[in-house]
Amino acid sequence: MAFFDIHALWTGNLVEKLDIHALLNSNRQPKIRGGVHPEQRKEATADHPIDTGFPLPSMLYLALQQHVGKPAEPIVNVGDRVLKGQLLAVSQGMVSAPIHAPTSGIVADIMDYPSAHPSTLPTPTLLLEPDGEERWIDLPEKIDPFNLAPEEISIRVGAAGIVGLGGAAFPSAVKLNLGRRTKIQTLLINGGECEPYLTCDDRLMRERARTIVDGILIMLHGLECRRAMVGIEDNKPEAYSAMSAAAAELSDGKVEVISVPSFYPMGWDKQLIGYLTGKEVPADGRATDVGVLMHNVGTAYAVQQAIRHGKPLISRIVTVSGGAVGTPRNIEAPIGTSLADLLAHCDYRPEDTVRYVMGGPMMGDALPHPNVPLVKGACGILALSQEEVSATDAKSCIRCSRCVTVCPVGLLPLEMMARIRAGQLESALKFGLKDCISCGSCSYVCPSEIPLVHYFKYANGELLTRDQANHKAEQTKRLAEEKLARIAKQKQEAAAAAAQRKAAGKKPKITEQAA
Repeated sequence: MAFFDIHALWTGNLVEKLDIHALLNSNRQPKIRGGVHPEQRKEATADHPIDTGFPLPSMLYLALQQHVGKPAEPIVNVGDRVLKGQLLAVSQGMVSAPIHAPTSGIVADIMDYPSAHPSTLPTPTLLLEPDGEERWIDLPEKIDPFNLAPEEISIRVGAAGIVGLGGAAFPSAVKLNLGRRTKIQTLLINGGECEPYLTCDDRLMRERARTIVDGILIMLHGLECRRAMVGIEDNKPEAYSAMSAAAAELSDGKVEVISVPSFYPMGWDKQLIGYLTGKEVPADGRATDVGVLMHNVGTAYAVQQAIRHGKPLISRIVTVSGGAVGTPRNIEAPIGTSLADLLAHCDYRPEDTVRYVMGGPMMGDALPHPNVPLVKGACGILALSQEEVSATDAKSCIRCSRCVTVCPVGLLPLEMMARIRAGQLESALKFGLKDCISCGSCSYVCPSEIPLVHYFKYANGELLTRDQANHKAEQTKRLAEEKLARIAKQKQEAAAAAAQRKAAGKKPKITEQAA
């Protein structure tokens, strides 16, 4: 559900806006499917430099599950002294990511702590008490990354714990390996940042463009790919200029910076791929199926830091904003910082906060409280006031089909919602429930204020729970059948042994247990 007051933010005719954008951009892509134009609300943080002076908090809470895949496994014990950048937890399996110390200090505990999730259910977390000394591990000597074998780039990216910093948090090394194996033709870098309020990528591109372009070139080497395209929304002219200048200076034509319409959800991978390349990713496919791999600008920056300087991913830039925040800004903060500490640093007013959001207001997660840790994929922390949150109760659907018009995937949200309300989840699947990207565009334009995306998230969660229950039941059945088979085999073996003894004229030996 969109967190805005729709009547305050939605103005004009959507179809008319879509047609204008199609005409303006007909040289590259004649049509942009769906989407909306929410009020940007970026001005509070866009023109202020990144705050690099955030003080170390008294405690860091390092969730062991802050990436797609299996959680990391701790290799330190409570009471251990650790250095900044030291490996604290190792990845498990191919799809996982390690965790490193954001500063030097003492491992205070390894315990369950509220997660950065709407439920805030406890998850295994390593508590690190900073000692204030900021003592680094011995970093490796600086190297020329272009002298490394391409597969070595992926290995080092994986060892640095880098995940997608645009919000997906998928381990970056896995994507790099996939892209190299499938021999992609184009590396796409997402600098769109289409969510309202968020400006962390904008500021990163303005201030550290050369480093980002260097990271892109390193990824191209690791992918054995010759071409990269950077898509930046046209509401970020300073970032576009900085990135264009850096690409012209460093990339020898390998990196092309392109302005794209400021249009939500332009940052969605399939939308941006379609606009920049003209290729359509299959509904059940990956970007690599059409020869493209996509990463975020923040990920490119992290790759450069890891490969050039040996620094693991231990901090990130995060936007702290919202109507209840007195001094909105972008902060470079250690991973594991409590969101409450970040908000306090920005002079937020808890008494005026009616909703906490991690991420952007359209696709972010509403939190019941801010006492959860900053994770690698968190690009924004919002403390929204009453004026920014719609308090209108949902009404009956008037079947105006606005939700259909704005869906970037081409789904029928009203039909899916009707079936979910009737408990017909399997029927909703036939209407493309699994293809929904939870962008919130349908909820944003609904004149009846129906929280459509909430229905879809609920249904997907319910289906996942059912699948897990069915899998558990199948596993239990399999284990029971295997146990019965073992018992039957043991009985057969015992009977065969007894028959052999009888045939040999020997009496059965009485065991001590039987006696």
